Amino acid sequence: MFNSQRPSTDDLPTSRQLLRATGIAAITAGAILVAVVWPSEYGIDPTGAGRVFGLTEMGEIKQQLALEAAADTASAQTAAIPAVNPQMAASESASTSEMQSDGARSDVTTIELAPGEGAEIKVVMAKDVGVAYDWSVSGGTVNYDTHADAPGIPYHAYDKGTGSAGESGTLVAAFDGSHGWFWRNRSGGPVTITLRTEGSYTEIKRVV
Repeated sequence: MFNSQRPSTDDLPTSRQLLRATGIAAITAGAILVAVVWPSEYGIDPTGAGRVFGLTEMGEIKQQLALEAAADTASAQTAAIPAVNPQMAASESASTSEMQSDGARSDVTTIELAPGEGAEIKVVMAKDVGVAYDWSVSGGTVNYDTHADAPGIPYHAYDKGTGSAGESGTLVAAFDGSHGWFWRNRSGGPVTITLRTEGSYTEIKRVV
């Protein structure tokens, strides 16, 4: 059996050293919270470092997916409601649709967004089907995320960007599911987004 020698009081940290170490640890933890955790989890980036390292976009996507989940829950809870006031629906978004002889369709959808507000429009289509799209912003610019989802696939990225006044192209479905666009108004005033789509999709819907 070994007898251990008690440490000398001179070898122990002083109260001042302990307080200093605690203060440094608290400052470090706070810096990590503000520069890393807030941007990556909540899209909040007061220092700007999160945007540089791509953490803020990650946080914005997480918040977007949380909004989608909340919208899905709300939709399920209100599915039994027999009717919706059409004037209230029109104040949020408006859409016109036209069917073509070959089974394709075209739609024009407009959405008004207040500063900081987000919205999402998706089309439902089968794998390898393409939809031609063109969206433009009046009154400012938006951040956008073009993506898709399906049962078992919560998020599939196509494209994203910031400070855009509009984009156009053809979106080809990677799988059977819902494919579309999420926008967030980062301007100082309200904006209006006009989305034009054309293709053999079966449905167009506002998700958020």
